[in-house]
Order: sequence, then structure tokens, then C-alpha cells
Amino acid sequence: MKSICRTDSTAVKIFQGTGLAAAGLLLAEPAFAGSLAGDRIQLPAWEELIRVILLQDYNTRVVLVGTALLGLAAGLVGTFLLLRKRALLSDTLSHATLPGIALMFIIVSMAGGEGKNLLLLIVGAAVFSVLGTAAVIVIQKTTRLKDDAALGIVLSVSFGLGIALLGIATRMETGNAAGLSSFIYGKTASMLLFDAVLIGLTALVSAVVCIAFFKEFTVICFDGDYAASQGWPVVRLDFFMMALVVIVTVIGLQAVGLILVVALLIIPPSAARFWTDRLRLMLLLSGIFGAASGMVGAGISALMANLPAGAVIVLTASVIFVLSLVFGTSRGLVKVMLERRRLRIKIARENILREMFEYLEVNSTADVSTKPPALPAAAAIHFSRLMQMRSWTAGHLKRGLKRLQAEGLLTEAREAAFQLTPAGLDAASQVTRKHRLWEAYLVAHADIATGQVDWGADEIEHILDSEMIAKLEKMLPTPASAAMPPSPHTLKPTKETA
Repeated sequence: MKSICRTDSTAVKIFQGTGLAAAGLLLAEPAFAGSLAGDRIQLPAWEELIRVILLQDYNTRVVLVGTALLGLAAGLVGTFLLLRKRALLSDTLSHATLPGIALMFIIVSMAGGEGKNLLLLIVGAAVFSVLGTAAVIVIQKTTRLKDDAALGIVLSVSFGLGIALLGIATRMETGNAAGLSSFIYGKTASMLLFDAVLIGLTALVSAVVCIAFFKEFTVICFDGDYAASQGWPVVRLDFFMMALVVIVTVIGLQAVGLILVVALLIIPPSAARFWTDRLRLMLLLSGIFGAASGMVGAGISALMANLPAGAVIVLTASVIFVLSLVFGTSRGLVKVMLERRRLRIKIARENILREMFEYLEVNSTADVSTKPPALPAAAAIHFSRLMQMRSWTAGHLKRGLKRLQAEGLLTEAREAAFQLTPAGLDAASQVTRKHRLWEAYLVAHADIATGQVDWGADEIEHILDSEMIAKLEKMLPTPASAAMPPSPHTLKPTKETA
């Protein structure tokens, strides 16, 4: 008799004829060459990969199309759920479905029917999802508990009740409860054509509703109080939106389970948020990301037999989220870092120009206060003098001076002494003018003392646009083309400013 394990040949000879070989009690090496359970993950062959990509197998077509449509529906509905700031509500709804599923099974089984009828189980899940939503609203409206506390209470109580009822269902003699636990973790691989058609109809309804009520959902997501003041039925619209969430949650139980369905509602719109600030484009990207997560995740699970499809779908969505978080063109980390770097360079550039201009105002014989400023060569400023003007480091100042030299705004008149070029003098004049206009506004309208106004001006002056500068120039008693506004630090206090 041959053993399924690799064994030492000497041990085989010893135990031959003793009956132990027939019982399978052969000495095995620590490392097994294989296992009947298939406990190792093997990379798929090219033929298998092509079959999945081309959807050549019937079951593969059903599962991939079904999960893609589910991801599409969840992405569309989840966009408004995220903007409504109710991300945790989807988690509560998904956990509230479990007691509905278990209780419906118990009732139908005791009545002599088929307890695992999918439509009846879905009805039970939907009813308890609505009850869970109502419970959260009641707690929020009638108590002083915060929203997160209300969600946590309903979530934990619902899930605990569901586990208790599930335990009762598994011990019933009138019905077979095997497979009910799949609603917790999902069973994507066993999706039937009926499930895929049901999910497809849900996705179609979700897309049509989101398009038809786009304006209404947008208003209540961003400014519900304004919508209510205009006479819009905010409560009914909000309930309608939550009904869509309930439908997608219940339909998604078969694919990824109640624990992971919340990921399809939240992760795709969260990822889309990093790519755009336009709601229409965000809605489109969210649907695409949801569909891609479902299709790619189910495809990977089909190729790797030991990987559960629901978990892989969520992990695929997580990968899309991480890529969006890093490379998103609207709020991605790379874009934010580049923008912050550009802002730091701009601040350093403008601070150096203004310090040099104000130094020349006091110490140079050239008239630098007119607009456009007089362009005769001004005295060069030594590096050590510049270091004394602000609390910047030597390396920071050197990098700023090199950038100004590269822009043609600065020249090195002699060793370690720098002088503004005509273009640099004009740029420094504009920067200084902008700074003093903002200082004048703070002194006149924010009641900030002249000795402290420089602190506030340094924070804002670098992001003032031309429109704001034009408004500030109207505060001057003379036209905008007149001389440079004086620094408030050099003005004598008046009755208004004293």
C-alpha cells in the first residue's frame, strides 16, 4: 500500500506486514510534499488566467458580472452616504440584517416551509435594517447621546441578537440551518444566475435613482438646513436615500457578507474623493472603483482557490483606496506634498524680497518707494546682514538666494553680498505692497495693534490673489498707482489707532 506522505524507506520496510502501513501510520518527514486539503496557494497557469479574463466559464461569468454590478451599485449609493456623513450607519445596517435573517428562518421553518428561501431571508434582512435605522434615529432624537454612541448601541445589540437567534436556528429539528452563517462572511463563489440578475436590477435602479435625484441628494448632503428652508421634503428624501442603502446592503449579503458589505459602500467613494472635487465625476469614479473592486477581487479568488472572494474583493478595494490616497490628483498625498513644497518656496522667496526691499528703503539713497520703483543700482546686502533679518537657517537662506538668482531677480555683486536686479526690485516692490495692504486692513478692520500686525500679515499675504489685492487697494486714500503705502510700524498713533 502506498502512503500519501513521503516516508523514510527504512521505516517502510520495518513496518511492512505489521498492519500499521494499512492503517496509514507510517513515519512521515516533517515537510510534506502535498496535502489533500490543498493548503498551499499556487500561482495560476496562463491558461487559467486567460479563461478568467475572457469569461469562458459560465460560473466565472456569473460571479464576476454579479460582483461588478454590486460594486457599481454600492459605489453610487455610497457616494451620497459618505457626503451625508453617515459612513458608520452602513455598518450598523449590515449588522442589523443578521437577526432578521435568523428570525425569518425560524418562523418559516416552524411553519413547515423552506427556511432558506432566499427571497424570504432578504425580506427579513430588509425589515430589520429599517428597524435598525429607526432605532438609531429615535436614540438620536430622544436622548442626549452622540451619534457614534447611538450607532454603536444599535450595531452591538443587533449583532448580539442575531448571533443568539442563529444559535437557536442551528439547533432546530424542523429545519436545516446549514449555510446561514454564509450571510456573515458571504459566499461569492456559489452565486447563482438569479443572484446576479437580482444584483443587476439593483444596480440599474440605483443608477437611475442617483441620476434622477442628483440635485436633491446633492442639496441635502451639503446643506440640509438650506433645503428645508426652501420647502424641500428633506426627511422624505433622506429616508429615500437610506432605503437605497438598505437595498444595496441586503443584496450584497450574498456576495461579501454583512461584515464586509460596508466596505463596498464606503471605500470606493472615499477613494474617488482623492481624485476630484466635482460631485458628478466623484459619482462616476466611485461606481467605476466599486465595479473594478468586485470584478478584480472575484477574478483573483477564482484563480486562487484558497482565497475567499469576499475578503479579496474588500482587499482589492483597499488597494484602490491606498493608490488614490497617495496619487490622487485632488487630495492625494503626493499632490499635497508638492503643493506644500511650492508654498514653502514661495514664502521663502517673498520673505527674502520683502526684507531686502525694506532694508533698501531705509539704507539706500535710491528711491525705491515709487511705483514702478526707481531702478538705479542699489547697495548690495551682505549674507550676514540678511541672516539677522529673520530667524531662518543658513541653509534655508542660501537655497532661497540661489532660486532668486536662477529667476534673474538677484545678483551676487561681490562675495556673499547680493543685490536686486531691476526685475527683482519690481518684484520686491509688489510683494511689499501686498504685505502692507494686508497690514492696513488688519489695523483698520480687525483692531490689531500696529506692533502685532506683522504676525497676522505673514500668515496670509502669500496666498492673496489679484481680486483680493484690488479690494484692499480701495482702502488707500490715494489711487493704486500712487506711492508705496507706508509701514504701519513707522506711523504715529492717531486717535483711531491709539
